[in-house]
Amino acid sequence: MQMTSAPHLLAEDGPEYERILGDALRHAHERPDLEGVGDRLNTEQLRTMALSATALITAAAATEYEHYVKARGELRRAANAEGDDGAPAPDGPQSTAAGSGAGIGAVITVLTPLLAGSAAVIFLLVGYLLKAVSPSVRFGGSLVAAGWFFAAVAAAAILVASVGLLVTALRNGATSLAAENEEQELPEDVARAREAWRHALLERGILPFLRDALADPTAGPAARTPHRSPNRIPKVGYSRPDFSGPDDGPAAGPRPTFTSPDFTSPDFGGPEHRPD
Repeated sequence: MQMTSAPHLLAEDGPEYERILGDALRHAHERPDLEGVGDRLNTEQLRTMALSATALITAAAATEYEHYVKARGELRRAANAEGDDGAPAPDGPQSTAAGSGAGIGAVITVLTPLLAGSAAVIFLLVGYLLKAVSPSVRFGGSLVAAGWFFAAVAAAAILVASVGLLVTALRNGATSLAAENEEQELPEDVARAREAWRHALLERGILPFLRDALADPTAGPAARTPHRSPNRIPKVGYSRPDFSGPDDGPAAGPRPTFTSPDFTSPDFGGPEHRPD
C-alpha cells in the first residue's frame, strides 16, 4: 500500500518514514508497551492505520523535520554553487545537447538491427529464389551478396547494442554506489539533524500512535487462527442448521388435499322403457 501524501513530509522522505514504521512493527515484540500486537490488531492492520495517519504522526516531529530539511537544503545550495563556479550545470545547454545525441544514438541502435535484418531476409529470399528459377540470371547472385552484407550489418549492430547496454548498466551501478556513498558521508550537522528527526518521529510519533491503537477498545480482533487446547477433542462431522419459524405466527395446519368431483353418467334406458 502506498503512503498517502502529508503536508509535513516531502515526497523524497516518504520511503524513510515507511522504513522507520516497518522497523518499529518488526521489533514490536521486543517492547513491553507493544506486546498486544497480534492479539487484537496485527502488524498489517497497524501499518495501514499508520500510513493513513501520516500527517498526524509526522506532525509530532515537525520541529526536528524542519531543521533537517533546512540543513539539507543549505548543503544542496552550496553544492550547486560549487558546480556553477566550476563545471557547467548539469541542466545546461551542453547536457541538453548530450541528451539529444544520446536519444538519437539510442534510436539508431534500436532501428539498425531491425532494418538490416529485414533487408537481409528480403534480399536473400529473392536472390535464392531467382537463382533456383533462372540459374543463368546474374541478378540473383547480386541479391544474395547484398543479403549477406545486410546480415553482417545486423549482426554488428546487435553486438554494438549489447555492449552499449552493458556499459549503461555499469554506469548506472556506479552512479547508485556514488549516491549511496554521498548519503552516508553527509556533513556532521546534516547527519545529526536527520538522526534527531528519525528519533523524534519514532518516539513521539509512531510508537505513541501504535500504543493508542492497541489500547483502543473499539479495535477489532486480529484476523488470525484461534488457539486450540491440545486436550480438546475436535468435533467431527456435519450438523445441519436448525430452522425455526416465527414465534408469534399461526400454527401450520394440515396441507390441503384435492378430491376430484364425482361424475355420474345419465341413466339411459333401453327401448322398452321409452315412452310411447
